[in-house]
Amino acid sequence: MPRTVWPLRLGRPLVEVVLTDGATGQQLVRHLLADTGGGSMGSPFELLLGARDCVTCGGVPLQSVILGRAYQGANQVYEIRVRIPALGFDQQLPAAAVASPARGFHGIACFPFLNRFTYGNFGDPNQFGLEV
Repeated sequence: MPRTVWPLRLGRPLVEVVLTDGATGQQLVRHLLADTGGGSMGSPFELLLGARDCVTCGGVPLQSVILGRAYQGANQVYEIRVRIPALGFDQQLPAAAVASPARGFHGIACFPFLNRFTYGNFGDPNQFGLEV
């Protein structure tokens, strides 16, 4: 099964995804905090991304969602193309746009996204990874 791992960032689990700039086609590597506590399986979004990334990457507006905790208030949800080339993952996903992602990250990979994979440190406490 394909697996990819990343070193921890600021002591926290990292997932690296690739987005595509809608105007230039340029590939944008984004570092997301892996947060199993973010969202639930019933959430209408799988990622939290900076609002600028959602718009720049040609996100299609879907709906507005009310968030609590760190990102309280109404936030637009966009459909965004998300890739993890090492896993052959390439899908359109719902991402809620937030004004300021977690310090040191471009956004958050929430539980509904992480739950698509087997995830963890795979025996190395200095890394985090995903496996199909």
